[in-house]
Amino acid sequence: MIHLVRRQCLLGSLALLMGAAAMAQTPSWPSKPVKFINSFPPGGPSDILARSVGDVLQKQFNQPFVVENKAGAAGNVGADLVAKSPGDGHTLLWGIDTTHTINPHIYKTMPYKEADLKPLVVISSSGLLLGVHPATGIKSVRDFMQVSRDRSLNFSSGGNGSPGHLWVNMSNVSAATRLVHVPYRGNSPAVMAVVSGEVDGGTLATPGMLPQVKAGKITPLAVTSRKRSRLAPDVPTIAEAGFKELESEVLYVVMAPANTPEPLMQTLAKAITDALARPELQTRLNDLDMAYEGLTGSAAAQRLNKLSDQYGRVIRATGMKVD
Repeated sequence: MIHLVRRQCLLGSLALLMGAAAMAQTPSWPSKPVKFINSFPPGGPSDILARSVGDVLQKQFNQPFVVENKAGAAGNVGADLVAKSPGDGHTLLWGIDTTHTINPHIYKTMPYKEADLKPLVVISSSGLLLGVHPATGIKSVRDFMQVSRDRSLNFSSGGNGSPGHLWVNMSNVSAATRLVHVPYRGNSPAVMAVVSGEVDGGTLATPGMLPQVKAGKITPLAVTSRKRSRLAPDVPTIAEAGFKELESEVLYVVMAPANTPEPLMQTLAKAITDALARPELQTRLNDLDMAYEGLTGSAAAQRLNKLSDQYGRVIRATGMKVD
């Protein structure tokens, strides 16, 4: 009996020591400034969202939360930087799903592996707005289909591998349009290309398009989301216009280096989702035309993997590649 008690005491002591060691391996967060690496240029939806969340967390944790824009290669530049960073929670990737769902299918070589990054939070989803320059004379999706089947139209996007690029290919295959993809370095310059008449149109983030729509410099035709945009309720969905197969939504995501310990992943996810639950952040999401999802852990991974499978089929069918 005495031996049994001693054994139980020994096991209990070992368990306490192992627990203490595990805690020692997971330092408090944040212990220094946190970098949010935004994989696209300043001014876009992901950039605005990262800065909004960073402001909240900076006040809460009394540490700087700095947004650094590392644009290039459809988000691969920023994603690669984070993939190769320490998994200590102080360098996180803010962007859209394309670094996981599109880029691995279209780039011959990738600077990082999908397994080098883990999804932390799928924040929200958002559709795109299909718009054209008024000089095209196109007033509706019906007009657009007729014109773009008769002759080629130049269409801008936020870059190779962006959601707008994918949509151009979806349209050419599924609707027999003759759209020519013209990539720009981000949503803002792609919108201005439509405004200036440098291109005929674009399928781009709605918040960036709306000021130009209201100014009469872009004619809105449809949104690609399943539901109408709260920012542009008078603009029909692409499905309402008769082309449900051209529905497309963007996921806004936060990723962490794959070597980030799971307890720290949970801490990070909670900090971000708690910030997003604040009324002012929910208002910000609405202003950015984003439907909140707040998926973490395995649910976030499943959402991205399902979308990757879907886009992979489209990309293989279109032969969409980037060197």
